[in-house]
Amino acid sequence: MKTIELATGMTAAYREAGEGEPIILLHGYCGSGEYWNGVIGPISAYGRVIAPDFRGHGGSSAGEGTYGMEMLADDVAALMDALKLERAHLFGHSLGGYVALAFAERHPERLLSFSLVHSTAYPDADAAKANRLKAAETIAAEGVRPFVEGLVPKLFAPGHRDSRSAQLLEAIEIGYGTSAEGAIGCALGMRERPDRVLTLAETQVPVLLLAGELDEVIPAERRFPAAGDRISAVTLAGVGHMGMKEAPERFSEEIVAFLERVRGTASV
Repeated sequence: MKTIELATGMTAAYREAGEGEPIILLHGYCGSGEYWNGVIGPISAYGRVIAPDFRGHGGSSAGEGTYGMEMLADDVAALMDALKLERAHLFGHSLGGYVALAFAERHPERLLSFSLVHSTAYPDADAAKANRLKAAETIAAEGVRPFVEGLVPKLFAPGHRDSRSAQLLEAIEIGYGTSAEGAIGCALGMRERPDRVLTLAETQVPVLLLAGELDEVIPAERRFPAAGDRISAVTLAGVGHMGMKEAPERFSEEIVAFLERVRGTASV
């Protein structure tokens, strides 16, 4: 893991592998760049993979207050500046997808493509907004560890909560690295995010929407909010909200196939 100081005032931790076109992997809530460990190898054959930790997560510095998706998107842009990357492919898992959409809105000229991985362009419904506040209150009162222990099993498909216990336990361990400030800040930021279906529909770069058939976090009706010539939609059978851990080989194949389509090097 490496660290670098950003112009936005935070210290960013990140992992990287490979060479060539930048491919930035943005993790989900209460995760870190370690979420991608099982897929970085295959993907890095197609470019320079960078897997950062969002502020307040993993090895990146934290701060108090609401972590808006726009703030996190600007952190990604600042990381690209610090690493001297003009443009990149962004793959955003869950929270990372919300950040990728904010990035597409604020920094469209810096995108080669982007992907929503187990994510959506829709805003939180009222019930979800109430749950975000409850999460923030729970974390403030009880800390991150019990919250993560309750959250992570829900991210896996029901049949994987036992059969993939090693991956589940690893995800919980990664979650312990989230600061209370980061977990609360992101919960409040996700609660406030706007509807970005139009951003998705009107983007001028290729998009991959990658969903899990058994995802209990992103229901079927919210997985593919836009369609068009530039948008590819893929569902991973038998997978929940954690495709990179539940089915890393198939997950990597879909990412690589998308990158090949974007570059015009394969007709798959």
